[in-house]
Amino acid sequence: MRPVVYKPFQRTFEKTKNMSVNTSKPFYKWEVILLLWVAFFLNQGDRQVFNTVLPQIQEFLGVSDGVMGMISTCFNLFFAMTVPFAGFFADRMSRSKLIIFSIALFSTATMLTGFAGTVFMMVLLRSVATGMGEAMFGPTYPAIIAEYHDNTTRARAMSIHQTSYYVGVIASGFLAGFIADHLGWQYSFLIFGGIGVIFTIVLIFRLKDKSPARAEQVVPKDNPSLFEAMGAIFKVPTAVCMIIGFTSLIFVLTGYLTWMPKYLKEAFELSTASAGFNSMFWTHAAAFIGVLVAGTLSDKIATAKGGRRNRLLLQASGLLFAAPCIVLMGLSDKLMVVYAALAGFGFFRAFFDANTYSILYEVIPRKYHSSSSAVLQMFGFGMGSFAPLILGFISPRLGMSVGMASLSIIWVLAALVLLAAMLFFFDRDAARMKEIEN
Repeated sequence: MRPVVYKPFQRTFEKTKNMSVNTSKPFYKWEVILLLWVAFFLNQGDRQVFNTVLPQIQEFLGVSDGVMGMISTCFNLFFAMTVPFAGFFADRMSRSKLIIFSIALFSTATMLTGFAGTVFMMVLLRSVATGMGEAMFGPTYPAIIAEYHDNTTRARAMSIHQTSYYVGVIASGFLAGFIADHLGWQYSFLIFGGIGVIFTIVLIFRLKDKSPARAEQVVPKDNPSLFEAMGAIFKVPTAVCMIIGFTSLIFVLTGYLTWMPKYLKEAFELSTASAGFNSMFWTHAAAFIGVLVAGTLSDKIATAKGGRRNRLLLQASGLLFAAPCIVLMGLSDKLMVVYAALAGFGFFRAFFDANTYSILYEVIPRKYHSSSSAVLQMFGFGMGSFAPLILGFISPRLGMSVGMASLSIIWVLAALVLLAAMLFFFDRDAARMKEIEN
């Protein structure tokens, strides 16, 4: 049976080697952004489906908020445990094929989650399989974008790509809720996963590596080991500050994404579709605008003399301005005020999103790009994974509103760390990296 399954895929990949995709054409670097945009849309859509239909799953399984928080925490933990290995392989093999495999894996796992009938199967399919599949995508796509886009377009390209996250979360928040209300929560997973499986075929034919050596899976002799890469990253103070900032970002976002749909549904008596849509729309529509503004602004200040360090100022400012919005999201009893706070929260957090990898790649040598992205995401999602669990246990005692509002403290502290990186570390780390690359 094994050759029957394997050979068609082998023949498909062999055929794609000979297909005429000219990676040197000026437009192709933007086609790569388009392909990765759709892939990231599916990545985030599949992830948000669970959060949107969480109340129906909870009722179906008959479990507490703590158990549902545990399922979400397990997803992020498996993501965090897998992502450093994904970064290791992304620095050694074809990144395009790794992304294709990632999309196929998490899309198939999402489809099968629709058949899960126990907590164990939900953890196995949702947390283990989907988490591992998405982990392979996480550290790989920024490195491909960095291959095709230099400093003149990199932040803009990253920002355009980032908009797929916002659109994916908004669309899945509404569509998953709508499907669950009319067909049942199981169909939300089946439909979203099925679309991802179909898109995998498109990626097989169109997504290519820029480097011919990488496309042929020729491993450079000087590629670092996983431990060497991690050691190199933790020797760079700016990179360590970025890890702290990103971890703080993901902790807050994971808590918000998991519980905000249920919070709106119960606090303001909204339908599942309405709660799923509004909990995601206001934040991510504003973030869509914010990331484009921040990306354009970031590239402009980066091309000015000594301006690259100001990317950190944009990130820190975004977190500081977003913090009061988080407080209002949790404590206001007026629905329109909550919506306005969600929009402010999304707009300002986008200033962090637009600059993350542009800053990281300024202080980390090229051969560590995927590994550094993996380490960033490992810590971010590893520590951030506990937010749903913590909020799930806080909810019966202090209330979800208090738990949500308290998340603002984390972003204030993270902003101070980023400002320290800008003032004391970035210039020295960037100069050292330039010496290494030259």
